Amino acid sequence: MIFARIALGLLGLGIVVFVHELGHFLAARAVGIDVEAFSIGWGSPILKKKIGNVEYRLGMFPIGGYCKMRGDQEFREAYENNTNGISPVKGTFYGTSPFRRIIACFSGPLFNLIFAILVMSIIWGIGFEMQTLDSRIVLASEFRDDTVFPADIAGLKTGDRIIEINGRRTNFHHEVQENIAVNPERPLNVVVDRQGQIITLQVIPELDKRTGAGRIGIFFWTDTIIADIVSGSNAAIAGLQTGDRITAVNGETTANTIEFYTALEKNPEIALINYIRNGIEHTTEVIFSQTDGHGLGIIWPRIQYKTPTLLPHVALAKGITESWKTLTLSLRSFGLLFRGIDLTEAVSGPVRITYMVGEVATEGFGQSFGTGLRSMASFLALISIALCVMNLLPLPILDGGLIVMFVIEIIRRKPLHPKAIRVVQTIGIALIFALMTFALLGDILYLARR
Repeated sequence: MIFARIALGLLGLGIVVFVHELGHFLAARAVGIDVEAFSIGWGSPILKKKIGNVEYRLGMFPIGGYCKMRGDQEFREAYENNTNGISPVKGTFYGTSPFRRIIACFSGPLFNLIFAILVMSIIWGIGFEMQTLDSRIVLASEFRDDTVFPADIAGLKTGDRIIEINGRRTNFHHEVQENIAVNPERPLNVVVDRQGQIITLQVIPELDKRTGAGRIGIFFWTDTIIADIVSGSNAAIAGLQTGDRITAVNGETTANTIEFYTALEKNPEIALINYIRNGIEHTTEVIFSQTDGHGLGIIWPRIQYKTPTLLPHVALAKGITESWKTLTLSLRSFGLLFRGIDLTEAVSGPVRITYMVGEVATEGFGQSFGTGLRSMASFLALISIALCVMNLLPLPILDGGLIVMFVIEIIRRKPLHPKAIRVVQTIGIALIFALMTFALLGDILYLARR
């Protein structure tokens, strides 16, 4: 399973990198810049083939890639000779106008954005199925002593069904989560159904400094009715069956799965479980070990949700809307990096991203081929947008930093000095190396916790 995750992760990340570098490649050729090499992966090439004037490579390290444009020699000569500018040799990067260089740099991130829009449009156009939960809630404060969450301050109660947030209908738990997660420290008008009574409340999600997302302190209600039992599991050995309603664990009443697991973990060896089958109450003992997580073999009910098939123009509009939401959220997320969040959790490096892509894909393929494909594509669209935003940051050596340099060149109406460019590049390399080192350490900690 771990090898499948790594393989799928590398494949997915490779697709996103390929799209990015393809943008640079096609734009460079279009504006008259010669491309010397196009590589997927870094390091010494394990495969390479020259077609025309371009050498296509597969690098030893299968993360990242590059599009090498002609111009290194002219830059090196200008730097060594301490000239005021770089010789404008036709076909080289610095031999074209700064405006054309901007196009070549901007096209990589642009292709990532276009890729995300196309993927999201196809997903929404075809329609997809997902398993979800109802929007009925359980207060987290009931299971954590002396802790008050925004949900408690707002007046929410266990059993409330959240039916609307800021005017948007919320039928399922993932819709509630999405609205809360993207709005830390922003007031939300929440409409709840409380046993038939419609109540409007205001809740302000707190910033979860571990993840950078908003949270209000709620779980989601799932009835303790067994949907299925894993063959040969502890639950099956104890005689539990599909359709049984568990009413108590070790004498504690359990109306939902949160109460069930809370009661179960108080005695992590053998649990005395009361359940109702065909209107008759029964009791059984189930072996439970915390080292196995919740591996009892009980599968709880889920809501099967399917989006409708959309016409092509409607799907494209939906793809643009969803991509724009993700893009704006990514931009806002950078501001949270300076708000005291746990950077080892919030900043993902290539190792963690590869693992996450593989994990999402393998879990999806475990349900069905279509679900796996949709899950992987959706996650790749998210990563593609994140790569677009990251590369447009005005940091030296990134696409955004290069664009800033060329804008300055346009304003000054004369090229930058080669030594100034080298200083900027050196600073950029140092910053990127430091960021990658930090992200790698975070990735290692993340995988260790997994």
